[in-house]
Amino acid sequence: MNHRRQAVRGLTAALAALVALTAAGCSSKAKGGDGEGTGAGGVKAGKGVTDKAITLGALTDMTGVYATLGKSVTQAQQLYVKQVNAAGGICGRQLELTVRDHGYDPQKALAAYTELEPKVVGYPQFIGSPFVAAVKGRVDGLDKGLVLPQAWSASLLGSPYIRVLGSTYDVETINAVDFLVKEKGLKAGDRIGHVYFEGDYGENALAGAEHAAGKAGLEVVEQKIKPTDNDMSAQVAALKQAGVKAVVLSAGPRQAASLVGVAAATGLKVPVVGNNSAFSPQLLGTQAGPALQKMYWVASPSLPIGADTPVAKKLVADYKAAYPGDSLDNGIVAGWTAASVFGEALKKACAEKDLTREGIDKALLTMTSYDAGFGMTHDFGDPKAPSSRESVILQPDASVPGGMRTVRQPFTAEAAASYAP
Repeated sequence: MNHRRQAVRGLTAALAALVALTAAGCSSKAKGGDGEGTGAGGVKAGKGVTDKAITLGALTDMTGVYATLGKSVTQAQQLYVKQVNAAGGICGRQLELTVRDHGYDPQKALAAYTELEPKVVGYPQFIGSPFVAAVKGRVDGLDKGLVLPQAWSASLLGSPYIRVLGSTYDVETINAVDFLVKEKGLKAGDRIGHVYFEGDYGENALAGAEHAAGKAGLEVVEQKIKPTDNDMSAQVAALKQAGVKAVVLSAGPRQAASLVGVAAATGLKVPVVGNNSAFSPQLLGTQAGPALQKMYWVASPSLPIGADTPVAKKLVADYKAAYPGDSLDNGIVAGWTAASVFGEALKKACAEKDLTREGIDKALLTMTSYDAGFGMTHDFGDPKAPSSRESVILQPDASVPGGMRTVRQPFTAEAAASYAP
């Protein structure tokens, strides 16, 4: 494991160096107390808050490896902002969402963070575990703006200001392996493949896979890839030769389509389970679509967009009305959930007459049983823990809204309940 930890530390150090460079020109203005004072309604306010507006930041990927996810997350949050404002806003102020596309590029992500930092009160969106991890020291030390990332790495735990929504990748992967054992026939002595991105996301998921495998008596066959690797032929060939009985995928939608499509075509017809960011319903329209519906499952931190809940049904109707030409996917759920959590924290902070960054962070700590309407109850009382350890298992299905149906309701595997990163 030492070489993997060294690789992660190296990536984080390189990104942290970029943070230092991009922050150098404005570090003298980054003190958390700058501009704080009492405004309209007797409410204390600071960066990103005026008497008329509360400005939020979205650091997204609209053009890179997670472009589909980024678009859905962003549009869902823009819809949330529009609806809140139509109802009168929060604390007598209108919400504003300032969006920057980093294209999953480290330099662009960190430059965008530095640009928005003095202008926003916090971030209901920040895609990319490595990029969030790189600014963690700055967020915790000086900036203190609440970040609700669309990233689930355990390395983000422990910060009062960066709060993971749902189970982290390691816990999610433990639940995924439990699904393979309980429902797909894996048994002690079997080999499972794990194809994973280098860096924070993949390494964290691998830790979960190894923990779950150890508990179940399985052997993990590793295949590490880069986010730019789109052809999984070599990985499938290696896993087939190793005789794996199942595969875990901790990568993106493009890699999922290639891996499952190649596996089906070459005779490696074993169940494949991906982490929550390793699928988009657009894949069902590709040549890999039929194989994905037969061989692929996804572990998710929430019920899908097509869930039979009042919140899900209303969101589907509202999203279709707002974006009639766009498809439904679980990025909408992730975006809406993060925006609604942030909005609830703002309301609680307003009730305490403190809309400073630290006031909002304190308000979030009081939210210990928040239900966003998608099957999970979130507890934000402990910054050292994810807000939930539950996962849902979904299966691609072109016949249902959002392209995914639930095959296992929210659960926490025994190995996940007792797991400590």
